[in-house]
Amino acid sequence: MESGGPARTLQLGPEGGRDAVLPAPVLVVEDDALMQRRIYGVLAALGYGNDALVFAKSIAQARAHMAAQPHALALVDIGLPDGSGVSLIEELRADDPALPILVISAWSTEDVILNALRSGATGYVLKERDDIELSLSVRSVLRGGAPIDPFIARRILELAHSPPTAANDDAAPAATHATAPASPRREEARADGGRPDVDLTPREREILQFVAQGLTNREIAQQLLLSRHTVECHIKHIYQKLAVSSRTKAVFEARSRGLLP
Repeated sequence: MESGGPARTLQLGPEGGRDAVLPAPVLVVEDDALMQRRIYGVLAALGYGNDALVFAKSIAQARAHMAAQPHALALVDIGLPDGSGVSLIEELRADDPALPILVISAWSTEDVILNALRSGATGYVLKERDDIELSLSVRSVLRGGAPIDPFIARRILELAHSPPTAANDDAAPAATHATAPASPRREEARADGGRPDVDLTPREREILQFVAQGLTNREIAQQLLLSRHTVECHIKHIYQKLAVSSRTKAVFEARSRGLLP
């Protein structure tokens, strides 16, 4: 199950619906043999063949595959023999800002989850979920969505609704150095409700609306009569302006700034 090839698409039968075109190859980074077989079964049921799947048991193997060819989708575990999958997610995101990255992991601690999402994971689902739920998460990612395990989603909502503490990035300096002069950027942020303005172009705002609706880059390109590459460039600029690294965080940040309803 180590095969693969240049990034391409696969055709499914009529029962595939909107998933009739599958991006390939898929990089699966998982060291547990049983979990590998589970993921293989889920992807095979979606229509992927052996030649469209690339399996890696470690970060080192994943890096070797990354150097050999581009990938259209990555499924990544967090606990790997030679390090944390979070560092690999950062590398994958740096190599391809538009790459869908779904974490499938047993780790459910707050710091691990948030670090994975901040590093660029598109979605996060726990291994304890059944194959149907894993399949739904993969389908969501393929459609441009950002699936979050219900347990994790509840925890994120709790964090979002909790009052700021001295542990927050912006609060810590103020609590520790009350008399220290603020930077010009921070003064600008305070003057505008806590963060500086983001100047998105009309086209970027239009694309951001489609991203929020869950459309894939290909679907956005079809809607706007643009090339997929052009859409990906616009999304990369949106990420940079919002200081985020995933579609989920872009939508969340845009809504918190009033850029989306």
